[in-house]
Amino acid sequence: GICFSSISACCTFYIPTPMTTQVKKTPRVPVHGVLLLDKPVGWSSNDALIKAKRLLNALKAGHTGTLDPFATGLLPLCFGEATKFSQDLLEADKTYQTVVHLGVSTNTGDTEGEVLQTLPVEFNVTQIEEVLGKFRGDILQVPPMYSALKRDGKPLYEYARAGITLEREARPVTIHLLEFVSYEAPFLTLNVRCSKGTYIRVLGEDIGNALGCGAHLNALRRTHVGHLLLENTVTLEALTAMDESQRAQLLAPVDALLSSFPEVLLSDDLARRFLQGQRLALGKEEVQIPEQFGRVRVYRESNRQLLGSAQLQEYAILAPERLISTV
Repeated sequence: GICFSSISACCTFYIPTPMTTQVKKTPRVPVHGVLLLDKPVGWSSNDALIKAKRLLNALKAGHTGTLDPFATGLLPLCFGEATKFSQDLLEADKTYQTVVHLGVSTNTGDTEGEVLQTLPVEFNVTQIEEVLGKFRGDILQVPPMYSALKRDGKPLYEYARAGITLEREARPVTIHLLEFVSYEAPFLTLNVRCSKGTYIRVLGEDIGNALGCGAHLNALRRTHVGHLLLENTVTLEALTAMDESQRAQLLAPVDALLSSFPEVLLSDDLARRFLQGQRLALGKEEVQIPEQFGRVRVYRESNRQLLGSAQLQEYAILAPERLISTV
């Protein structure tokens, strides 16, 4: 007979290991422009950005103005050189359509939170319109605990999740438009156009508190960011279904972020000096100067190449602000 124990003691058996397949990653490429995304419900703004960045195989990207996961709508995504101008959108006015659920308060001010209180809702449209009038124009808002504002290097929502409530100072914001759309108790639909830093969740809660019943947001959809519109957006689902060339065609040029500013056209020599960061005295040159001082977008006249943004100052001095590389 064969002694298996002796064989195992003196022999080494070779068992081949399965070969691992190396998946070669496609290198990221420079992509420049602006993508207007219709963010779906349930996605964070950052998750939506990561998905779009991967689909476009882009090297550099950033979003402009966070939307809460429960919110949907216009989320401008900046790629490459466009990221240099994203601050303009962060500071721009924004427009939303929101549904306020009257009579039910949650700890987050939206549908993602735990219900804190439920009160009866017995109001007519006239009473609601009277309360809305108190929130038009310049108002003060206390930022919510469930927000990304930081205290001692830590976002407020981390304190809130730990059951800690911190004092927050009220901040001035402007409600340019607060339009009654419809009311089917307990749901109040509003259109809101507001300044940067406005929390629509807080606005909904404050309206509910002014009515004496409390409230939270049942839905929130952003329709405008500055001059950019929701109707020009694409969904992640549609973007995923496209091929690479179709996705690239959706990108608006970098200067789409600057289209509300007057333009200044420079000769090749002035363009070279501008790109070196030099302040230019346009009054001494043959340059068509905008009538008003302030922010302008600057181009090379010979080929309409965007050079960046600048401040047009007194005595027609052009001071470079943000310069872009050749794209």
